[in-house]
Amino acid sequence: MSKEVLITIDDKNHLVTLKVIEGLLMESYKSFKFIVQATPKDEGSLVHWTLIHEKLSVDVPDPNTMLQFAIDQTKDVDAHLSQV
Repeated sequence: MSKEVLITIDDKNHLVTLKVIEGLLMESYKSFKFIVQATPKDEGSLVHWTLIHEKLSVDVPDPNTMLQFAIDQTKDVDAHLSQV
């Protein structure tokens, strides 16, 4: 669970930036941002996620679970858009 604020919507580059401001991630990370960019390709798009984070300490693990979250979100959006 987390609370994010929308930082950027760039329609020209199909890019959205979100900054996490509250939640479980903030217990381990000083800062955490998601950048999502969709690049049109053939009949769909290629989605690129960038995770920018600063750990509170060197003992904090890399955010691999958030990478899986990004994959799952992309698949969910794809499934929804494929039905339209």
